[in-house]
Amino acid sequence: MSRATTAFLFDLDGTLIDSVYQHVLAWKEALDKEGVELSVWRIHRKIGMSGGLFANILLRETGMAITEDRLDRLRRWHAQAYGRQAERDEVRPLPGSRELLAFLTEEKIPWAIATSGRMETARHNLEALGVDPGKVPVVTRDQVRHAKPDPDLFVTAAERLGIDIQRSLVVGDSIWDMLAAQRCRALGIGLLSGGYGQQELESAGAFRVYEDPAGLLKHIDEVAARS
Repeated sequence: MSRATTAFLFDLDGTLIDSVYQHVLAWKEALDKEGVELSVWRIHRKIGMSGGLFANILLRETGMAITEDRLDRLRRWHAQAYGRQAERDEVRPLPGSRELLAFLTEEKIPWAIATSGRMETARHNLEALGVDPGKVPVVTRDQVRHAKPDPDLFVTAAERLGIDIQRSLVVGDSIWDMLAAQRCRALGIGLLSGGYGQQELESAGAFRVYEDPAGLLKHIDEVAARS
């Protein structure tokens, strides 16, 4: 029985790659370097939204002046710190990531990646995952006007696949992914692998929640419609 045309639009960090806490530590290093004192847990609660919006909110919470120079430094230092972790092989695919993507490819179910990270950090994750941006649609923060929780990343990914966004499934690990899915009327699938709880993801709009990509693959018939 063939499957109806449905596209899977994946977030990257925390969804396919076990990298959320590496990003947290990279941001912590960047903020410390800039003299911004902030608890690690506050940083974690904002991972998944766009880097620019993330930095703006953090600086606003600390009462520090927000300037383009400061934001550029923070983004640059974060990318450098994250790159060092990736080079030490501390960034790896989550259980079931490669198998899930291989299954979708074999079943001819379209899929794409939409990440709020810029290509300078996303390339480490794509390499770890074995995804070639020349063969698979990959939309990064560099390519859209607004990142999550705005839906631009996922809308663009669906367009590149030639699929109606309302027939797409947004798979993410943060409330920002689920909010973006709601805003473009896609169905949101939440994963617990980013550190958010099931209730948080469901409250933000997730209609199904699984532990990680392996859990989603195990229950794939719950979300991938058949024709």
